Amino acid sequence: MRKYWPLIIPVALVGFAAFIFIGGEVVKLLWNWLAPPLFGLPVLNFWQALALLALCRILFGGFGMHGGGGHRGGRGRMAGRMADRMADRFSDRWQHMSTEERERFRQRVRDRCGFDPSPGNSGTVA
Repeated sequence: MRKYWPLIIPVALVGFAAFIFIGGEVVKLLWNWLAPPLFGLPVLNFWQALALLALCRILFGGFGMHGGGGHRGGRGRMAGRMADRMADRFSDRWQHMSTEERERFRQRVRDRCGFDPSPGNSGTVA
């Protein structure tokens, strides 16, 4: 493994530079294709597009490079924890409901969401 280190570093640097170049070009092309005709905004050059990409990264985070994959649907930590707490609360409530309460709940969901199972269906969703 040690004999590959001198090769890995230059390849990683070239890959990183290619990633930045491609990202800047994609932003530039998309901006120049959409923004000027739709909104009358100015055309961007490569460096402006790269700065816009960096600004968006700073303001909005993103690109999915947060490590750990334990969050639901790629949401952030806080949203994932909140969803976990809500799911736990719902699960607890559901377990303490009687059969009649569960059926009333299902009926309210059907009424609100416009879901009406076929008459032969016992109320379960596949």
